[in-house]
Amino acid sequence: MADKIHFDLVSPERLLISEDAEMVTVPGADGYFGAMAGHEPLISTLRPGMIDVKNGEDGDERYFIRGGFAEVNATNITVLAEEAIPMAEFDIAVLDQRIKDLEEDLVAAKDDAERARINDNLNDMRLVRAAF
Repeated sequence: MADKIHFDLVSPERLLISEDAEMVTVPGADGYFGAMAGHEPLISTLRPGMIDVKNGEDGDERYFIRGGFAEVNATNITVLAEEAIPMAEFDIAVLDQRIKDLEEDLVAAKDDAERARINDNLNDMRLVRAAF
């Protein structure tokens, strides 16, 4: 049996998962990265995207997150997500509405900094939508 890393996924509402897995892939600010047992210590901000849990106690699982932070060390990965939804409970209509709302926000943006921030969020949401 391969070494496993302990994974905790926490949203403001609840602890979604706390189990051992072979690998956890998260959407870091600079791109997706995988964490396995023995990983070097790391703290990263997260962007909206998918978390993939490989060979956890309940098999492979996926979660949608909307930003947050990840802390990784040799034995644990903890994700504190702004929002987290198990893919089994995910509603595509909600994602489509978020994309529409961001498109409207982009048109109404007051300055370049706000426009850039909204555009980044919109691009992230479109990537998530393309995964379906």
